[in-house]
Amino acid sequence: MNTVLVFIKKEFLQFTRDPKMFVIILVAPVIQLIFLGYAANMDVNKVYTVVFDKDRSNESKEFIRNFEKSGYFEIIDYVDNYDDLTKAIDKNNALVALIIPTDFSKNKNLNRTIDVQAIFDGSDGNKSSIAQGYMQSIVLNYSTNINLEYINKRGLKIETLPKIVSEVRVWYNPELKTRNFMVPGIVGLLLMIITLLLTSLAIVKEKEIGTLEQLIVSPIKPYQMIIGKLVPFALMGFVSIIVVLTAMMVVFEIPVRGNMVFLFVCSGIFILNLLGLGLFISIFSKTQQQAMMLSIFGLMMPMIFLSGFSFPIENMPLVIKTITYIIPLRYFMTIIRGIILKGIGFAELWKELLILTVMGIGILVLSIKGFRKKLE
Repeated sequence: MNTVLVFIKKEFLQFTRDPKMFVIILVAPVIQLIFLGYAANMDVNKVYTVVFDKDRSNESKEFIRNFEKSGYFEIIDYVDNYDDLTKAIDKNNALVALIIPTDFSKNKNLNRTIDVQAIFDGSDGNKSSIAQGYMQSIVLNYSTNINLEYINKRGLKIETLPKIVSEVRVWYNPELKTRNFMVPGIVGLLLMIITLLLTSLAIVKEKEIGTLEQLIVSPIKPYQMIIGKLVPFALMGFVSIIVVLTAMMVVFEIPVRGNMVFLFVCSGIFILNLLGLGLFISIFSKTQQQAMMLSIFGLMMPMIFLSGFSFPIENMPLVIKTITYIIPLRYFMTIIRGIILKGIGFAELWKELLILTVMGIGILVLSIKGFRKKLE
């Protein structure tokens, strides 16, 4: 035990000789969280719009004002032909083009159906679909007001008819901000990047400078060396998550609704997975460059894409969806978002936690066996 403690102390002393390591562990995660947190925002607050008003009547101008009053649509230009309209969309200046026909006011005054054309830039399907929803709501309200105005002018009496009214209540994220959903995922993402990269690079660095061979011929047993190597990185992982969670609560004002102790327990089990993966990479890497390439392209990129961090797993093809079941980050994303946003605990997350624990132990055991063979 004393040998392991001495080895752990040696690892921390080695960190103190490298000031850049403290920057990576303490400062870099906060900077990344802030940048990614503000960048990871898929809300559509401004829909830049060009208008081709062929009618140019008071009625058409009133119709356009309804879009401006909504707060979502910003009219950036009024064009006189389809060529200018097309250029605005092609140059990404506008997301929507609104075309009002020449007979808009005439049809309105005669109580006829009015056909208004809307052209959307569908290259970004998410933004376009949200903008369509905004537009449909505005047009529906305008149409309803026209009908009521017509009824009032004619003095018609309409009997009250039964109707269904939906009272919407949004839990956990009342303002429907995508940032509130993305930032907890970024916390898990940064924990993976820091712990996995540092573990793999630090062990491979020992190979490059030749100190690993010196340790092999020393009286230190393989298991002591492995424990001494992994424990410091586990502790640094906990330090990183404390720093990142603090930044999340201070900068983005996203509180942890669930039990903080349970969150750290789950984070510790996830770190177990990352340590095993980092050790696994070090077995096959001879240089730090190889270790970095394997970490980023062999593990991190697939884990980011297939974990549900940015793309819904439910929308993936069956083959890809099946592959996601072997991604540890998938289960941690569910856990960390559940604890932070919903405040749920072990009763709801025990399946994900159990799978993550089994995977972590399995990965770590296999990696240790492979690393011991490498040492022997």
